[in-house]
Amino acid sequence: MAVSIVVLAGGVGGSRFVLGVREAARRRWPSDGPSGTSARIAVVANTGDDLWLTGVRLQPDVDSLLYALAGVNDVERGWGRAGDSERVADELRAWGAGWPWFTLGDLDLGTHLARTGWLREGRTVSEVVERLAARWPLGVRLLPMTDAEVDTHVLTASGRMHFQEWWTLHRASLPAIAFENAGIAAAAPGAGVLEAIAEADAVLVAPSNPVVSIGPILSVPGIAEAVAAAPGGVAGVSPIIGGAVVRGMADACLATLGVPTSADAVGLRYGARGGLGAYDRAALPGLLDAWLVAEEDAALAAGLEAARLPTAVRPLWMRDLDSSAALAAAALDAALG
Repeated sequence: MAVSIVVLAGGVGGSRFVLGVREAARRRWPSDGPSGTSARIAVVANTGDDLWLTGVRLQPDVDSLLYALAGVNDVERGWGRAGDSERVADELRAWGAGWPWFTLGDLDLGTHLARTGWLREGRTVSEVVERLAARWPLGVRLLPMTDAEVDTHVLTASGRMHFQEWWTLHRASLPAIAFENAGIAAAAPGAGVLEAIAEADAVLVAPSNPVVSIGPILSVPGIAEAVAAAPGGVAGVSPIIGGAVVRGMADACLATLGVPTSADAVGLRYGARGGLGAYDRAALPGLLDAWLVAEEDAALAAGLEAARLPTAVRPLWMRDLDSSAALAAAALDAALG
């Protein structure tokens, strides 16, 4: 018997949470356990952060998940490979090529070159991610949200720019007017995404940026509807603790949409199953059977419950593998009932 778990994730917070899910599943259903139950985990990864740069295709969120699960990520920086060098990046700067403020490590560049070569040979994004993931025993199946190129762009008073430029160079200091994923309305879910959700005993929404990490996933036609119709429970984890973002500039993203930086506002944006959510496409179905908020936000639970969104108050800080696993276990409990 296998318990099927699907996680929607992107970014550093998503990577930490997925590590926790994998560890929590290993502890609850060990491969040599007497029950004979195992866990099957699929991670639907955001590809809105993807971009072409210096002739190669980059997938920042996919790679963050890939490297974290493989145990080769740079924990201190939060991105890229541990122990990487930057000789190629230095040479690109000397040529005036690429973005001088967007550093690609040499090992990381090897990943991008392999990806680009396979894409140019005609392989799909899903096939490429599967091939990249086969290098290491990840313990999960990594699924890109779509094979289409739907890169996130940001509309500002200074013009339209790729999300990575707005995020990395400008540090979200330019007020965003809107976030756009050109072509996403015609995109199809990546290979295996809908099938994984359709057989899931638990669907977990990671504490990733709700606008530019989870938002693009849910905006691919069919994915939000599949989550709303999933046979198992759906639990989400707040990326907001005590009215502040845990990491990054999600507050700037939420402000663009007129959403307060609060755990209750984000939870209600996802919506309770049986009701409506509030994403970029109108009248999206509500997604959640349970919403986890931090102990610092316990006072918000009553209002969320009154809005018919079942809420659990739990420690949300992911300081190490044990705390990440404990959070993932709490989310699994909420989803599995």
